[in-house]
Amino acid sequence: MIFQILRDICLPILLVMGVGWGIDRKFRLSLETLVKLNLYLFVPAFIFTRLSTSQLNDAIGLKVIAFTVSVILVMGVISWIVARDRRERIAMQLGTMFYNCGHWGIPLMALAFPNQGPVVQVFVLATMNVSMFTLGITLAGLQAEHDSGAERSPAWRRLLPILRQPSIYAIVCALVARRFGNPIEDIVFIWKPLTYVADALVGFALITLGVQLSQTKPPKVGGRLAWALGIRLLGGPLVAAGLTWLFGFRGEVAAILILGAASPTAVNAALVAHEFKGDSRFAAAVVFYTTLLASVVVTLLLATLKLGWIPWAHPG
Repeated sequence: MIFQILRDICLPILLVMGVGWGIDRKFRLSLETLVKLNLYLFVPAFIFTRLSTSQLNDAIGLKVIAFTVSVILVMGVISWIVARDRRERIAMQLGTMFYNCGHWGIPLMALAFPNQGPVVQVFVLATMNVSMFTLGITLAGLQAEHDSGAERSPAWRRLLPILRQPSIYAIVCALVARRFGNPIEDIVFIWKPLTYVADALVGFALITLGVQLSQTKPPKVGGRLAWALGIRLLGGPLVAAGLTWLFGFRGEVAAILILGAASPTAVNAALVAHEFKGDSRFAAAVVFYTTLLASVVVTLLLATLKLGWIPWAHPG
């Protein structure tokens, strides 16, 4: 199993990132265009198709949503406590609160827990994207204002970028479609293009990240970056373990949620930081290093769960 995780999940992710890095070194691609295609096309299509077709019970789904929000908030508080000043605090929160439960988490769950893993992970993904495109955008905007020395924008003005994010409306539409049995799925000329675009998200997002890393020199690991890596990869599963017990999750579902919380920083964190003029260099560095290190953490954590060392999260 350890070899399969390293070979079939971690290595493909790193290889596709490397393709993006290599292509950019050769052709110098437009990062601005790639970011906009991710945020305004691929991510919304993925969310709509996956959420509207999920088979998870609604009651459990709501519980998973509450759990995911709790993980995000606790991680934000931990980063707030550790950071030394306002600028560092925002950068660390953006790099630790939002984890890659999509193109890392879903393939991981499909391998480790093929029955329930991907189904549970869709609700985590939807919650993470709502949080990213509301709270994450707000944090990136506040950091940009701080760096530029501009006056703090009124609350209503900070809402405008959030309201322009199609992922928010994709989630709402998916929930409505889900409520009525997803009639969109029967309209082939609409559903097929949506699935084509959704299926392309994983590769395109990773290529975009590779391009961003090519155009950004990541800082050396140390200081706030080292803290961010530790909080994301070690603090995430520890917080999740406590919250699964608190929320009453047991067995395989608890194991899925704990393992998912050990995922690297979300690619969207780097995309949002770039789009809204936040500290994109730091965000890209956190995504890069956590993605490299997550394969080790996830492998050890999965072995721990399988051995039953977390009693209420033994998958059986």
